[in-house]
Amino acid sequence: MDKLSQKARSENMAKIRNRDTVPEEIVRKYLFSKGLRYRKNDKKYPGKPDIVLRKFKTIVFVNGCFWHCHIGCKNFSIPKSNTDFWEKKLAGNVERDMINHNKLKAAGWNVLIMWECELCKRNREKSLEKLYYDIVKPQ
Repeated sequence: MDKLSQKARSENMAKIRNRDTVPEEIVRKYLFSKGLRYRKNDKKYPGKPDIVLRKFKTIVFVNGCFWHCHIGCKNFSIPKSNTDFWEKKLAGNVERDMINHNKLKAAGWNVLIMWECELCKRNREKSLEKLYYDIVKPQ
């Protein structure tokens, strides 16, 4: 049983952003500071990737640990209320992500994932440096 009314739950869910999130902004600012130029949320590609670096044939998805089921992460757990709904919803997100990533890889793109938890202050610099290296490393 949900603790909030259907109207209150709907209002909460409507406030959740699906683009230009804080983690996305952190990654974009870092890559820009390193001289990389990119397109954001480009609808031409499966999954509307958060960052498209055409010069490097690389796509970066900045995933929220909850919404994309980061298994083993402390930020991910199935909600205790309305469990059936959430299991189906989150499993659908994972399946959609896998399909989109496979399409991109088949088209020759390097697909990188940056998890929200990798951007916490204690891990941020190391994670962003690794991402940068994975983008610019010689193919």
